[in-house]
Amino acid sequence: MNKILITGAKGQLGSELSALSANYPQFEWVFTDWQELNLTDLESLEASLSTINPQFIINCAAHTAVDKAQTEVELSDILNHQSVAVMAQWSHANACRLIHISTDYVFDGTAASALTEAAPTNPINVYGLTKLAGEKACLMYNPDAIIIRTSWVYSSFGNNFVKTMSRLMQERDMLNVVNDQIGSPTYAADLAQAIMTILTHDTWQAGIYNYSNEGEISWYEFALAIQELGNFNCDIKGIPAENYPTPAKRPQYSLLDKTKIKNTFGVVVPDYKESLARCLSLLNR
Repeated sequence: MNKILITGAKGQLGSELSALSANYPQFEWVFTDWQELNLTDLESLEASLSTINPQFIINCAAHTAVDKAQTEVELSDILNHQSVAVMAQWSHANACRLIHISTDYVFDGTAASALTEAAPTNPINVYGLTKLAGEKACLMYNPDAIIIRTSWVYSSFGNNFVKTMSRLMQERDMLNVVNDQIGSPTYAADLAQAIMTILTHDTWQAGIYNYSNEGEISWYEFALAIQELGNFNCDIKGIPAENYPTPAKRPQYSLLDKTKIKNTFGVVVPDYKESLARCLSLLNR
């Protein structure tokens, strides 16, 4: 029985893969978070991987606190880059297939149309820089790896925009939400399903792939959809990003083109509103 190792198992995507794992009893699943597999201990990481000895690694672990990464540069680099290099080297040497999760933050946000996998990268914050370094290390040490870039991830698990907005809309009469950053959200449950579609596909096609839900919206429009589907009575106003300064700059436009992942693996990409409705129904149980 092939063994799948999930890193970052307690994060949003790791939690969704855990929920999905019951549908794939043909695999032995090993879910690890930092307590079970310390990715910051680069010295022992290789030995730990050999002990687990998986046939597949799905690397969901990352330093995703974008603003904190601006000051936690070393930790960000270890988790988003150096540990990825070790996993890539180990997987390549041990005939293990690696799926590594990356981000739209590898782009600078100056594009005007949906970004393909071949679009030039130019990160504008530490998180994006370290994630791009991780991508490069991944492909250098294991050219057979698959990298999936995703954006605006949310889930019924963990902390995210959807849960924060749902809470604030019940607590406040009025909210300001940024209206000039454009992209598309990703329901982590959909991404987890896409990963399993790839993993169980007849062929393994290495390379970089984009995945997010369908739709081109701003955070403000995303908030309006949450308000509508959640039946929240709250006044929501759109504001420019410059009125809401953060330690890390965000890309202004990072809509991902999903043509490649659909054509290569037959991955189904739901519309963002359909997925949001599914997530909110779980949260409102």
